[in-house]
Amino acid sequence: METLRLVLLLVHVLGFAALLGGLLVQVREPHKVVNPPMRDGAGTAFLAGLLLVGVLEAGDTDVDHAKIGVKFGIGLVILVLVMVNMRKPRIPQGLYLGLLVLTVANIAVAIFWSPVHT
Repeated sequence: METLRLVLLLVHVLGFAALLGGLLVQVREPHKVVNPPMRDGAGTAFLAGLLLVGVLEAGDTDVDHAKIGVKFGIGLVILVLVMVNMRKPRIPQGLYLGLLVLTVANIAVAIFWSPVHT
């Protein structure tokens, strides 16, 4: 079970890396688009995250449902925004910045909202 958890965690991190990379590669471009790494990364990170929670719930690990809820909500918003704007020839600068902020926020929640060990 631990191996499955680690594999899913790796896939989840790689999904967010693809999403963030797809966003950052466009920083200097005048016109932003939803590119394939953003689409694939958002979907991969979201699905791997759901599977990871399932594995954690099935194991002996205590799951922080508040953290999972926040990550789920942010991830779902990212996924919907990416999928809705996938076929558009360009996206507004505000949407691009919103996706970037949400992606970094979701990564920050994963890193900084750690379980309290007493």
